[in-house]
Amino acid sequence: MSTVFKKSTQGREGVWPRLPEHELGEILPANLTRETPASLPSLSELDVVRHFSLLSRKNFGVDSNFYPLGSCTMKYNPKFCEDIAGLPGFSRLHPLLPQLPRGDELTQGALEVMYETERWLCEITGMAEYTLHPMAGAHGELTGVLTMAAYHADKGNKKTKIICPDSAHGTNPASAAIAGYEVVSIASKDGIVDPAALAEVLDDEVAGMMMTCPNTLGLFEKNLPKIVEMLRGVDALLYYDGANLNAVMGKMRVGDAGFDVVHVNLHKTFATPHGGGGPGSGPVGVCEKLVPYLPISRVVKDPSGRFHLRYDYPKSIGYVAPFYGNFGVVLKAYAYMLRLGREGLIRVSENAVLAANYLRKKLDDVLEVPFDRICMHEFVASAEKQSEKGVRALDIAKALLDKGYHAPTIYFPLIVKECLMFEPTETESKDTLDQFVADLRDILAQAETDPAALQAAPVTLPVTRLDETAAARNMHITDDM
Repeated sequence: MSTVFKKSTQGREGVWPRLPEHELGEILPANLTRETPASLPSLSELDVVRHFSLLSRKNFGVDSNFYPLGSCTMKYNPKFCEDIAGLPGFSRLHPLLPQLPRGDELTQGALEVMYETERWLCEITGMAEYTLHPMAGAHGELTGVLTMAAYHADKGNKKTKIICPDSAHGTNPASAAIAGYEVVSIASKDGIVDPAALAEVLDDEVAGMMMTCPNTLGLFEKNLPKIVEMLRGVDALLYYDGANLNAVMGKMRVGDAGFDVVHVNLHKTFATPHGGGGPGSGPVGVCEKLVPYLPISRVVKDPSGRFHLRYDYPKSIGYVAPFYGNFGVVLKAYAYMLRLGREGLIRVSENAVLAANYLRKKLDDVLEVPFDRICMHEFVASAEKQSEKGVRALDIAKALLDKGYHAPTIYFPLIVKECLMFEPTETESKDTLDQFVADLRDILAQAETDPAALQAAPVTLPVTRLDETAAARNMHITDDM
């Protein structure tokens, strides 16, 4: 698609902004002004409106189409959250204001939002305290593991290893390794963590274990009490990857189940748009014994009901992010939690689980489901049968693009061959799910009769099948600006 610069026609004009009342030299220092006029396109107002309207149609968003990888990446974000985040009293705050003398007097509302958000997250997950600083999920993981390391160091424990199941998110072992730990992987049994496999690697050098519950197969970890007992025996901590909290919100408080550290993806579970990689927010909650090691600053509430920032925590791991995290994302999550309330958040999980199981049952006669039992908010299918005809999971995902859907997660988790992960979330209607099933069935039927057509998909988009590695590494960006 052409850029506005390529569409520019000399002399064509749209709307000019009002010129400043002062001479340029009165506003900017001379060394900051241009020596030559900027090369700006000449377009009418209609040219600009049509350009950006057409451009927006080439983007794929949850506002226009179904995302079957839902809360993993893009869950529908109610529009009132955007209205709240855009309120001038919040959006125009300078991030340094709370740190200035008496600045907290001018930012009581923002500080209260952060304080109350932490309280809500404590209630939902059963943890003692939270930090909102981490800017995304993986950043939360690293913060959590560093907090675990600070706990062990303070106790004089000599810990060198972190255990990650083979169904773990890929960021788990990466975060543990960045924090300086040796990563030990254990094999799952029937799709969940096997206590016998854990026993084989568990010793006094294990600092902790990182788990997702439900795991990446969409299965609940029913051996959790035994796992907690085993880890307690060697003073190891249990980390909860909150990427799948959407399935258990209001149903299980992970702190009550024995987890010591948890990160929550506000940008997923609590409905902030996250497609394209940001912005995110990965608050970390900890049990009581880990509270002294949380990052600074911390938001506190004094007996008079006023809110302040406090930095005097000598055992803290220190700063992990600028200012106080992604405040705009926190604000949307706070609005989302307030609007839905306790019963609403419980219904989110119930409907997400119901939708996933509905899809699973509607598709289990045409797609192999390796662990075909009640799942949580997502389930994993395999296209291994279709691959015998030459149609792989990748081809099915690309064909879904032609049907108007975002592709599901494919080839993850790694323990399922030709893996397709479906996560419909709580907001999709039965009509949408039924249409998705019908379209996917059409694709799978075509895999039997015309596999070459699926191998060529997509054919309706601005570009066809790309070499994804080359496209990521050798981007062609227009240079007509």
